[in-house]
Amino acid sequence: MPVFSKADIWQTLDMIDHQHLDIRTVTMGVSLRSCADPDPVAACRKIYDRICACAERLVPTTETIERELGIPIVHKRLSVTPIALVAESSECDSYVPFAEALDRAARACGVNFIGGFSALVGKGYTQGDRRLIASIPEALAATSVVCSSVNVGSTRAGLNMDAVAEMGRVIKRAAELTAADGGLGCAKLVVFCNAVEDNPFMAGAFHGVGEPECAINVGVSGPGVVAHALREVRGEPFDVVAETIKKTAFRVTRMGQLVAREASQRLGVPFGIVDLSLAPTPAVGDSVARILEEMGLEVCGTHGTTAALALLNDAVKKGGVMASGHVGGLSGAFIPVSEDEGMIAAARAGVLSLEKLEAMTCVCSVGLDMIAVPGDTPAETISAIIADEAAIGMVNNKTTAVRVIPAPGKAVGDMVEMGGLLGSAPVMPVRTASSSAFIGRGGRIPAPLQALRN
Repeated sequence: MPVFSKADIWQTLDMIDHQHLDIRTVTMGVSLRSCADPDPVAACRKIYDRICACAERLVPTTETIERELGIPIVHKRLSVTPIALVAESSECDSYVPFAEALDRAARACGVNFIGGFSALVGKGYTQGDRRLIASIPEALAATSVVCSSVNVGSTRAGLNMDAVAEMGRVIKRAAELTAADGGLGCAKLVVFCNAVEDNPFMAGAFHGVGEPECAINVGVSGPGVVAHALREVRGEPFDVVAETIKKTAFRVTRMGQLVAREASQRLGVPFGIVDLSLAPTPAVGDSVARILEEMGLEVCGTHGTTAALALLNDAVKKGGVMASGHVGGLSGAFIPVSEDEGMIAAARAGVLSLEKLEAMTCVCSVGLDMIAVPGDTPAETISAIIADEAAIGMVNNKTTAVRVIPAPGKAVGDMVEMGGLLGSAPVMPVRTASSSAFIGRGGRIPAPLQALRN
């Protein structure tokens, strides 16, 4: 157990009490590979029993750690083996019952979300992948805490443009089926390129095939802590800014490491990773956008924003990696529009555009996240947005993602309210020129040459 000085303790207390420092999530990954069964009813029963057996103590244990250490742990979550892999051996046409089994198990365990209603189709489909993707809209409409993800490409495989085209239609259908809630189903669906296997954050978490039977993965937070630290170095050169962020990220990650170790030991489950990502919330003072503005930008989204985000992302990684021997997940800075008070303000002011967000994703942790677009946006346009973002990930050998909400009945400038950590989003404009012929080509965009190094 590490020894902390009184100054360390008081500093941490101040970060918790006044700077929105918390552990965003303790996520238990659970392998469901042993649950495959030709009988879908039996398979769903096995899934429910397996999850409950592994995770029944997750919530009470993390709540005990929270009380004993005085560290807020906002969410307790589960991730499971991609269901397309588990359900494929079952003789059924729809995988909605599998999503409902996940939902029942998650609610029985008391967790906030469960991820893994997922398919990995970067190079092509199996029948199980096709059934799962076709089931996503109804599954998200029929469940309350299930999250879904689809990986459509990678640096080594290129982009599966048939899957990209299909996901545009799936997102539109998910919005239609959850129209009464503002298209909320789309907030629980993410499309990846280069998805990682140990991501603790939703909606993209799943328990990869290279993971153990169970694992504990922790996602830290701390945008408010970083912004507060930068106020102390206003006017200083960027060398000082980067060093300040590194030191702050070290302290934040060290707290995550402590919680992860405690949860692992008490639950008897291997410690997986600490994800260093700065995850904002809609609360004032807990914004990545405000960090960028603290560096000297009048409003997030103006010229210089991408450079500021590049510095932030790199410094967070450099500082955090020294505080934990097991860093993984996405690790960097998130830019989810609806979940970041500063980005909401910048988008409403018309300074932060979809095109600028796309440029920012070249240097941040993930991609176009929690962005509301007009409800009448064509499926092909959504697919083209996915294709652009996936191409950035493919060529730059990084994880990119799209979580976009075509808000039913909403037009540019309207607000979409989702509540809780999902926040609210101003509906942002998209280009109206058609991408239909481009998306309609299908096939695969080949992998870049760097993928052939081996």
